[in-house]
Amino acid sequence: MGEGLILFPEGIKSPKKSPMVLRGVVLSFVILSGIYTCSVCYKQFGRQLSVFPMVTIQILNRKSCESSAGVDPFVHFPKPRTFSRGECSCNPVRYFAILSTQRSGSGWFETLLNSHVNISSNGEIFSVKPRRSNATTILRTLDRVYNLELRTSAAKNECTAAVGLKWMLNQGLMQHHDEILDYFKSRGVSLIFLFRRNLLRRMISIQANSYDQNVKPLNGTHKSHVHSTHEAEILARYKPRINTTTLVENLRQVEDLVAKSLQYFNTTRHVVFYYEDVMNNPTKLADIQHFLKVPQRQLISRQVKIHKGVLHSQIQNWDDVNNTLQGTPYQIFLEQ
Repeated sequence: MGEGLILFPEGIKSPKKSPMVLRGVVLSFVILSGIYTCSVCYKQFGRQLSVFPMVTIQILNRKSCESSAGVDPFVHFPKPRTFSRGECSCNPVRYFAILSTQRSGSGWFETLLNSHVNISSNGEIFSVKPRRSNATTILRTLDRVYNLELRTSAAKNECTAAVGLKWMLNQGLMQHHDEILDYFKSRGVSLIFLFRRNLLRRMISIQANSYDQNVKPLNGTHKSHVHSTHEAEILARYKPRINTTTLVENLRQVEDLVAKSLQYFNTTRHVVFYYEDVMNNPTKLADIQHFLKVPQRQLISRQVKIHKGVLHSQIQNWDDVNNTLQGTPYQIFLEQ
């Protein structure tokens, strides 16, 4: 029994459990060190993720958007600085401009376009003179339009598929046509020319609008366009007296202006529409949407036409006008 048995003096404890305790201490130290090391590495790695991943994702998305469009110079992906397009950032956008002359139906035409959920036409923005003071300010304003940064009531910026403006020929467009042509071609802007076939009816509309500006028969308010039959009937009561001495020359000047605008911008992607054709032929609205590459929708406008019916009932000195235009290239206007 006593063989192999070791006895310790009194007061001295057996070392049997000491190695186990030592191992436990060492193991605990190793575990704690590992946890600390992992936490430090995680924090450093986390800081790197917070800086780089978003940039990487944005670059990938941008490339995927542009690659999906191929090499079409008329497809764009604006990156506005004032807001985010969000989920619509990869929706392609086409740029356009409506080039026209006053009282040619461009206001009505633009309301038709803006009734489309994917089209934003920002109005006659160059009616504000400082915006067209020189070529530089004109191009800077166009940049704001096409980068979706010009906020107007017509803007559908986030998910718009076509964005543009209405531009009268006498609002700096012809004066700076070289610089503007270069801009249109380099930025892939499509042009919609909208004119009026019957320039005599346009002249009636101009003089009637000028009268309304001065007299304001609608409760002291000037309205270039109206939305009720009652208001249209009130404005249509005015019959202008046309100056027959300058009539033929004035018609020729407008005709030359229109021809010159088509000549200046004939190297752009463009289409020509006439107010009378759009008014009388519903298929023209489908042609417009096809040109802008937007989904086909029914386009509507609340505007009511003011001057309707035969011409002789709208001109105060009809006999003089009729005699003046007989035998001229503009005689056809009397019959339309």
